Amino acid sequence: MRNAPSPAPSGVCDKMKAMAPRVFLCFLLLSAVLCAQQTPSLIRFENRTPDSGVDFVLDNNVSEERRYVESVTGGMAAFDFDGDGLLDLFFTNGAEMPAAVKSSAKFHNRLYRNLGNFRFEDVTEKAGLAGEGFSFGAAVGDFDNDGLPDLFVAGYRANRLYRNRGDGTFEDVTAKAGISSHRWGVAAAFFDADGDGHLDLFLVNYVQWTPDYARYCGDRARNLRVYCHPRYLRPEPNQLFRNNGDGSFTDVSKESGIALHPGKGMSIAVADVDLDGDLDVFVTNDSEPDFLFLNDGKGGFTESGLLAGVAMSMNGRAISSMGADMRDIDNDGLPEVAVSALSGETFPVFRNKGSGEYTDVTYATGMAAASQRYAGWGIAFADFDNDGWKDLFTANSHVNDRIAETESSAYKQPCTVFRNNKGERFDLVANSGLQSVADAHHGAVVADFDNNGRLDVAVSVVNGKAQLWRNVSPAANWIAFRLQGRGPASKGSNRDGIGARILVNGQTNHQTAAGSYASSVLGPVHFGLGSAKSVQNVTIHWPSGLVQQLGNLAAGKVHQVVEPEP
Repeated sequence: MRNAPSPAPSGVCDKMKAMAPRVFLCFLLLSAVLCAQQTPSLIRFENRTPDSGVDFVLDNNVSEERRYVESVTGGMAAFDFDGDGLLDLFFTNGAEMPAAVKSSAKFHNRLYRNLGNFRFEDVTEKAGLAGEGFSFGAAVGDFDNDGLPDLFVAGYRANRLYRNRGDGTFEDVTAKAGISSHRWGVAAAFFDADGDGHLDLFLVNYVQWTPDYARYCGDRARNLRVYCHPRYLRPEPNQLFRNNGDGSFTDVSKESGIALHPGKGMSIAVADVDLDGDLDVFVTNDSEPDFLFLNDGKGGFTESGLLAGVAMSMNGRAISSMGADMRDIDNDGLPEVAVSALSGETFPVFRNKGSGEYTDVTYATGMAAASQRYAGWGIAFADFDNDGWKDLFTANSHVNDRIAETESSAYKQPCTVFRNNKGERFDLVANSGLQSVADAHHGAVVADFDNNGRLDVAVSVVNGKAQLWRNVSPAANWIAFRLQGRGPASKGSNRDGIGARILVNGQTNHQTAAGSYASSVLGPVHFGLGSAKSVQNVTIHWPSGLVQQLGNLAAGKVHQVVEPEP
């Protein structure tokens, strides 16, 4: 990977095209390569970290031995834990190795309460979320259907489930719930796998590794040790825990078909990819084919990544897949897939053709050229300029912190945003403001932290302070929906509405809490409206199968929607 190119000003591009005689076709081709990959845009962010009160530093306990757990940290979450209408922030953190213990406060996971106007306060100790062990991923969901969002933290032999008490504190119910695991968990997702109205838990496991793993990778002659390639480590099966509805879970990994497919899992995204009314699962694997688990509606899954066309890139090669998201990017009602990967591998985009089949449109959409110089982790589809088309954000950093000693490449990289041009292509936004800070970005969440209708971004940074980016794009109209399902009483719904599909003005979005890299967002479902000042028709497909119609809704606000009686 090489450093990301400096953006060419739009005026320079225009002059290059004007100066080139038509006979110099090669010059025109060069101009196209330099200019087509980036676009001037009204999508803009400002760094609000310095005065935000968020002072979290992700400490991965980096060592000369380059222990493998150090390299894939950074999961986080955004959710309203205290019910005040503002989305709060949670960050996972490392631990002292080789014991894998949080031996001091610098290794604590952190919860920041949103005070409004991009001000946050650290409430970790009061909340009881300092955590244990080496933590990686976070998942949010109301597993006990009491109306309060709960939290799961995936870690190296230290998974933890925290029940929200509703008084600003959390109770560790891991042992009571029966979901502890001795594997290396990196990411997780809450969703209702079997349609009983209770949120189940899907745990993404990585590789078989222990602190005494002693393989030397790098250049001994130069005393240059780096993190080993995952090819040297054995894969692990993922796990599915069924929610019994009484606060406990049962491991149904084998019965469901999940355990039949070991992988080197990194992240998870959840959506109804074939529109059959149940939620399917996409799992990224590190340097192995990715998984697409199609749900039979009863909690049984068939791995269909290769058949569906999303397991590998179009050249038939498995890539170093990191983060993932699934959203409808072309407004045809079907969720697409995007994956972040290492430099040179591009950030693949797969277009949903229906019936669970996809086609690789990475080159057709311009993402191949626009992303090939970056190494990505967190990734999210979101409409940052509220024009009705979901753009793409990526948090970037090379995986090798010593890459500059062996290649003409950079370890620290800026985050990027690619503007969606009416579902046909993505263009790198050259003047978004994100390019001003290069760092070791890993996890990322996209959420409206100040409730002004513009989607903001928070990013974790390895051995650096987390970053908050406020969306300062010019105002455009928007609408959002905060869903409240009826829970098991509605025969298949859950209190969070996870799995609900909403149709607004030709757009489709769904309520989910999984995506990015080992991260989770549970908040209102957002739609950009452009110049529209109201919405006449809204259709909500609830997980229970109930279809709700709403109309004549004002733009510029979050609408609270309660699932009606059947």
